[in-house]
Amino acid sequence: MNNSSLRFIALSEMQRRTPVPAEISDKKISEYFGEDVFTKDQMRRYLSKDVYQRLIASIDEGKRLDRTIASQVAEGMKTWAVEKGATHYTHWFQPLNDSTAEKHDAFIEPNLNGTSFESFNGNLLVQQEPDASSFPSGGLRNTFEARGYSAWDPSSPAFIVDKTLCIPSIFISYNSEALDFKAPLLKSIAAVDKAAVAVCQLFDKDVEKVTTNLGWEQEYFLVDEALYNARPDLQQAGRTLMGHTAAKDQQLDDHYWGAIPERVCNFMKDFEMAAYRLGIPLKTRHNEAAPNQFECAPVYEEANIAVDHNVLLMTLMRKVAAKHHLKVLFHEKPFAGVNGSGKHCNWSLSTNTGVNLFSPGKNPTSNMQFLSFFVCTLKAAFEYGSLIMASIATETNSHRLGSNEAPPSIMSVFTGYTLSSMLDSIEKRLSQDSLSADEKTKIKLDIGKIPEILLDNTDRNRTSPFAFTGNRFEFRATGTLSNCSMPLIVINTAVAEELTQFKNEVENLIGKGVKKDDAILRTIRKFIIESKKIRFEGNGYSQEWHKEAEERGLKGIHNVCSAFKEYLDEKNAALFAKFHIFNTTELAARYEIKNEIFLKKVQIESRVIADMASNHIIPTAVAYQNILIENIRGLKEIFPDEYKTMAKDVIDIIYEITGHVNAIKRLATEMTETRKRLNQIENIPERAAKYEIEVREKMFAIREHIDNLEMVVDDRLWPLPKYRELLATL
Repeated sequence: MNNSSLRFIALSEMQRRTPVPAEISDKKISEYFGEDVFTKDQMRRYLSKDVYQRLIASIDEGKRLDRTIASQVAEGMKTWAVEKGATHYTHWFQPLNDSTAEKHDAFIEPNLNGTSFESFNGNLLVQQEPDASSFPSGGLRNTFEARGYSAWDPSSPAFIVDKTLCIPSIFISYNSEALDFKAPLLKSIAAVDKAAVAVCQLFDKDVEKVTTNLGWEQEYFLVDEALYNARPDLQQAGRTLMGHTAAKDQQLDDHYWGAIPERVCNFMKDFEMAAYRLGIPLKTRHNEAAPNQFECAPVYEEANIAVDHNVLLMTLMRKVAAKHHLKVLFHEKPFAGVNGSGKHCNWSLSTNTGVNLFSPGKNPTSNMQFLSFFVCTLKAAFEYGSLIMASIATETNSHRLGSNEAPPSIMSVFTGYTLSSMLDSIEKRLSQDSLSADEKTKIKLDIGKIPEILLDNTDRNRTSPFAFTGNRFEFRATGTLSNCSMPLIVINTAVAEELTQFKNEVENLIGKGVKKDDAILRTIRKFIIESKKIRFEGNGYSQEWHKEAEERGLKGIHNVCSAFKEYLDEKNAALFAKFHIFNTTELAARYEIKNEIFLKKVQIESRVIADMASNHIIPTAVAYQNILIENIRGLKEIFPDEYKTMAKDVIDIIYEITGHVNAIKRLATEMTETRKRLNQIENIPERAAKYEIEVREKMFAIREHIDNLEMVVDDRLWPLPKYRELLATL
């Protein structure tokens, strides 16, 4: 069976498919929502009153859980899970490779008499010792040093998947360094909570806790399983490394928010039902901009749980897709020439008194609180903007970086023209050293009108990586494959720093005899001035903005490997150390890990494109060339005197094919030799930086020749599903 037949077999198989019916539950969503989760209601049923109350205090108030009650919690959790049909348990954690990890152990405990019973004690709940040697560690662990620890995170509820009790956990090394995303995320949440409560106390003494909220929007592509299996690049790299642009893709804007195809809708219904059982509050589904691109989004949740739900959902989607003979593509740019996929992170803070700190209130005092948090966030984006952008820098996301789709290469914050004008007005009117009582009253009255100002004057700017959208900040730059934790860690920590500075500034002024309201207003003005350069209302992709940003002194991230260096910057290291998020060893490890993952992904793609060029494309091109040569020979036999004129166009095609084939072979050889030369560089970050430029350059050149061949070679011979087929309506 030759390569070309594989493509047409795949197409034929796809066309024969009938939509797999969605599983339809007779129950309302509310009747089965969270039924596979060890929720607070389930805890109340399976735990004693005292143990329940102490566990809830640990979850809601962040208090340390008394280890003496762990065995009672474990017994209740096991009883609930076994009654639900669970046979195994696992500590479920998030290593530094944008995936999840789990090692399953059975509840079974054998007796000496040959019988057995289910067992699960507090020690097994609280801590386990998975092998840490093969997870990314950035030098924190040697291969021969396998010990690492997973520790239960009580703030995220346990759940059951495939008859396995999954216990959300952090993952740390033998020396307690974080080897995952969750541990530093929890620290950053605690840091911003403490700093935010201190500022809230200036306005409302009843505020005792501030919660970080996250609402993510997950974009993804779908392709038919048969077509996916006929594309080695999709299988091994997650994206197409070659493929000529289809005549029609997204240029008519007819896919965005269009009617969802039946097959896709059935898939959506099934993964939504699985998600609801696991307590994931999915709310929205729709077609996205590119063909076969879609999006789902939940309602807001506490950030730690929202992150857990996001990575869990991606696993669910992959499993459910197989039932529908589909493949989910979470690569940020699986197809050239059409929109890539991101994961917008809508971030906000709320108090235990029910106040969203980014929602203006009904009076000047609550709006001064809003402005305080607003300008602290602006200042955080200004001071640590390049670090925030570096937090989403990955090999896969680099294909979207600065290419007229999120993320732009320069950090800016969109506030909306009206709100920005108001900030300018506050800056100007408070510039005087002393104001009359009437002037102060007028300023406060104007501040009280913020809700009215924002009501009809907060547009959205899709070119801004960090936009204020009425009651939250939307960080649009995160890649669709990435764990949301890393940008949240940076945003939380940076905002915690600015809130701390804000509180200190206000207290210093009060200590000098300034009234509290005046001290707050002066500090708001100070932060407005200091963060002004980060505010931008225009096109974040334009060359004019790049020039203006440079004049403002804003750093741009124009390649991924240079972005990684932000983790080693002294200012950024000091920020993380101050709030005990990362020590210098952990930062250096993450810098090493990011470079190593980048390097390996480019290396894999380079090998895949070389293999496909040699074993798929060149043989196909030569086969077609031979057909054309035979055509010329036939013309010569029939028209010996005229065949040269008659075959001129065919001869030109032969020459064109020869040129592309020779170029592909030469470039593939050069690329291989380049890899061999660069592999002699022992320093991983240095090698990754060279790969980013030199190896990728060869890959782009090879692709250009292959894509040109695709438009020349007989369609019946072309071995790979084409873009027009991959992006056709499912």
